[in-house]
Amino acid sequence: MARAPRAATAARAYGRSVVRLVLLLFLTAAVLLAPVPRLTPTAMSVPTAPDPAPAVPAAGRVWPVGVRPAILRGWEPPATTYGRGHRGVDLAAPAGTPVRAVAAGRVSFAGRVAGKGVVSVELPGTGDPPLRTTYEPVRTTVKKGDEVEAGEVVGTVEATGSHCAETCVHWGLRRADTYLDPLSLLPPWLLRSGPSRLLPVLGVPLPS
Repeated sequence: MARAPRAATAARAYGRSVVRLVLLLFLTAAVLLAPVPRLTPTAMSVPTAPDPAPAVPAAGRVWPVGVRPAILRGWEPPATTYGRGHRGVDLAAPAGTPVRAVAAGRVSFAGRVAGKGVVSVELPGTGDPPLRTTYEPVRTTVKKGDEVEAGEVVGTVEATGSHCAETCVHWGLRRADTYLDPLSLLPPWLLRSGPSRLLPVLGVPLPS
């Protein structure tokens, strides 16, 4: 009589094992046959850095002073907005030297700032917002709103107000609140050019 209960218990255990096995097989099949979720472009995209500022077009046609002035100090971009640096280029120029617009534009400011004469010229067609070049210290000969051509005189170098050891013009370039290298406005041929020299004409004897 004891065999019957043991047989019944074994049958029930075997039945439970079969049920578990069937459920396991069913769940495995459901996972394997389920459609693979498609990743959207947003999900697949990798965070990227902000777009860099547009490149500075070589819109310049002349140096602000002279033909190829000595650069006393170059552009040194600050590490932070208010960090140390040199937000422009210092060009050697004696007092009274004409200061010229490097490119055509419209005078956006002409006046005095902290006791120094300053001229700013906005350059159309150089992006949004447009570039703005600045010259100081100068005795201005233009006023706000004037249209100027490349090479047109906007003032003369002042004898005082310079932060250089010798008289110079501080030439700056900005796009909105971002300072840029003013030399990037000049095309390569102008950066390489120096004072003009008279060369002998081939086939024509030089005077003795």
